[in-house]
Amino acid sequence: MSAGKLIANIFAAIVILFGVLFVLAAFGENGNIGNILVGIVLLLVGFVTIWLVGRKAKAEKQQVQITQQIELSGDVNLETMTCKSCGGTLSSEHITMLAGAPVVNCPYCGSSYQLTEEPKW
Repeated sequence: MSAGKLIANIFAAIVILFGVLFVLAAFGENGNIGNILVGIVLLLVGFVTIWLVGRKAKAEKQQVQITQQIELSGDVNLETMTCKSCGGTLSSEHITMLAGAPVVNCPYCGSSYQLTEEPKW
C-alpha cells in the first residue's frame, strides 16, 4: 500500500468517526437536528473517499499486455533455419526474446544461442 492510499484511508476513518459522533450527539440531552446533517455529510465524505481509493487501486491493477514484433533486416528464411549444434530444423516458435535479443532454443538437443545476422558482403 502506498503512502497516499494509507493517508487517504486514515483520513476516511477519522471523518467517519467524527460523522458517527455527530449523529450520536444529535440524540443527546442538548442534541441539535443540525448535528445529524453534519454527521451524515461527514459519513458520506468518508465512504466516498474509501470508494475512490479502492477504485484507483483497481484501475492500477489492470494488466497491460505488450507485444513486441521483430523485423529482421535482409532475407531471412525461417523454414531452412537449422541448429548450430545438432543440425535440427528450427521454426519461428523456437525463437524467443531474452533481454532484448532474439534467442534460439533447440527442441532436439536443448542448446540455446543468440540469433545473429551475418553480413552479406
